[in-house]
Amino acid sequence: MKLKIGIDVGGTFTDFLVTRPDDEPRIYKVLSTPSDPSIGLVNGLSEIAASMNLSLDELARSVETIVHGTTVTTNATLTRTGAKTGLVTTAGVRDALEMRRGVREEQYNNRYTNVPPLVPRYLRVPVRGRLNYRGDVLEPLEPDDVLRAIRLFKDENVEAVAICFMNSFANPEQEQQAAELVRAKLPGAFLTVSSEFLPSIRFYDRVSSTVLNSYVGPKLSSYVDHLIARLEEIEFGGVLLLMQSNGGVMSPQVAQRSPALTLLSGPAAGPQAGLGYVRLHGHNHCITVDMGGTSFDAALVRDGTPIVVTEGEINRYRIALPMLDIVTIGAGGGSIGWIDEGGLLRMGPQSAGADPGPACYAKGGTLPTCTDADLLLGYLDPDYFAGGKLELDLAGARRAVEEHIARPLGLSLEEAAAGMYQVINNNMAQGVRQTSIKRGFDPREFPMVAAGGAGPLHSCLICHELEIPLFIVPRESSIFCAAGMLMSDLQHDFVCSFVAVLDGIDWGKLEHVIDDMAAQGGRLLIEESIPEAQRRFTVKLDCRYVKQYHEVSLPVEMESIRGADMDTIASAFHVEHKRLYGYSLEDETTPIELINVRVRAVGLTDKPAYAEEPHGGADPKPAFKGERAVFVPEERTFRTVPVYDGHKTHCGNRITGPALVEQVNTTLLLTASFDCVCDRYGSFVAFRKGQEERLPSTLQEMLT
Repeated sequence: MKLKIGIDVGGTFTDFLVTRPDDEPRIYKVLSTPSDPSIGLVNGLSEIAASMNLSLDELARSVETIVHGTTVTTNATLTRTGAKTGLVTTAGVRDALEMRRGVREEQYNNRYTNVPPLVPRYLRVPVRGRLNYRGDVLEPLEPDDVLRAIRLFKDENVEAVAICFMNSFANPEQEQQAAELVRAKLPGAFLTVSSEFLPSIRFYDRVSSTVLNSYVGPKLSSYVDHLIARLEEIEFGGVLLLMQSNGGVMSPQVAQRSPALTLLSGPAAGPQAGLGYVRLHGHNHCITVDMGGTSFDAALVRDGTPIVVTEGEINRYRIALPMLDIVTIGAGGGSIGWIDEGGLLRMGPQSAGADPGPACYAKGGTLPTCTDADLLLGYLDPDYFAGGKLELDLAGARRAVEEHIARPLGLSLEEAAAGMYQVINNNMAQGVRQTSIKRGFDPREFPMVAAGGAGPLHSCLICHELEIPLFIVPRESSIFCAAGMLMSDLQHDFVCSFVAVLDGIDWGKLEHVIDDMAAQGGRLLIEESIPEAQRRFTVKLDCRYVKQYHEVSLPVEMESIRGADMDTIASAFHVEHKRLYGYSLEDETTPIELINVRVRAVGLTDKPAYAEEPHGGADPKPAFKGERAVFVPEERTFRTVPVYDGHKTHCGNRITGPALVEQVNTTLLLTASFDCVCDRYGSFVAFRKGQEERLPSTLQEMLT
């Protein structure tokens, strides 16, 4: 028995998807343990073993691969609980980390203070030594300055060190000299060298990313060592992989060297999962939304590839690494409802989390949350939450909403709950706008994949707000990212600054730079035991019109590089620039400038197979389990609607809204504007009434 397990550690729940040949995937959820996430992970493995009538050791010996998404680095950054870090940098620029780009984030808010730097000023040590933009040595490195920094770091018990010199992307020698001294004198410190970690132009982006990597390094390294030890204790001898922010997976050893790659580890698996589900119906693009207990994640996939950005922020700290363009907002089942100073109802971003959780969990929580509102609106069955493992306290939810929302606003209990439901839906629709409209895409042209334990309860209203005609609720919706982890490939990204005007490029030198980065990626894939036939390499060029500040990243075929095909590259740049910004200068004489070269090394992995089931007819009556009074948003009133058992529906079953489809770990609410049909893979495809023509052809056949 060869098992593969995807594990996603969230703020409230830890999700598991277990797959094995010739068997249906199995879904498990346990409460997360924020103090030590590995405890919740092992608790989940114990529950899986018990359900299979195996001991924990027997299960561990049967597991071939574990793919794990972790929030360790994310939480360390959000809560500022990373390692005590020192920075060695060029004399004269020690304050760049604090000055940032010199741009106030909220221009008209005079009270908006700068985010405190991760390295305090006294631990940012300037050293003599200077390079020009070409990498020529203007002033040699002064080793005594580096040794002075090391002595300070020893005295201050610094756990991690970042080295970042001006223009080191063009010549790494001075950074390497400093790194040798740090490794010799501070062997126990976690070290990040910018020319190894991110050899690209723009000093602030590079120094911020380098510091972030060191800041979270000791924490992730300790967690990975602890996790590996726990797995060894239960005799796990398979392959452990970690999810990274670019949507790929990597070995624990690579993660420990570059821990900042895991800053979006958990949600990064979502777009890959969404792509897997829509491809079953002939689509190659989608919007994914994942609403869990604490947060809501939205992402977009276009032409079979999740949208990747090469710069972003986490907790207002700049990071210039390739990462999926995921918009995350504080909108989950545990999001707390509150009233602001102006008397307006708000939802989140504060969350009740797993402990104490929503008021209806009866674990000590007294504040009203989204889950409490869903319960009061009839969307959740208090006796069937999590399949009956957790009985919800209806009276506790009433007290919380009445005391904190209804009474202060002068509303009835039902009006207050409906208001909470509407506000959080609007918040999530705005999150989808950020990942679609803001990037130049019309959300109406993309099917939406709705996921998370709470996502399917809110999807109809999100689609209604954005005029999206079609959405899919996967069978594995409640553990969406855990499923995506088993669908992801190994990926490694490399970048090198290469500044040149397009019509003056040294094509041979450019080809050499690309080949060198591809060789680095190949060595990593060999280290991860990926056969040559399963290795793939792609190239992107970051280009801009001369004198512009921001670049446009566009994929380029190696044939265009080797053939010095400037016209093809320029044409692709003009098209992408116009899509992003609404104009291009194709008819002008403005030259195009190349800034960075990027190479992605991909190691293809085996993916879980989708089992198909035969057509079971359109009538869902065998899955009917009763009726319940629920709030119908379009009608602004309660109405008795049918409730179906999602585990008993069959391929071809058509369910007419308003209705509820309950599963152990999630519930689909179909409002009065939507119907759905069950596909061959156990997923639900919901569509606007009267718009059956928007369904994939395979599903249209089922309705005739």
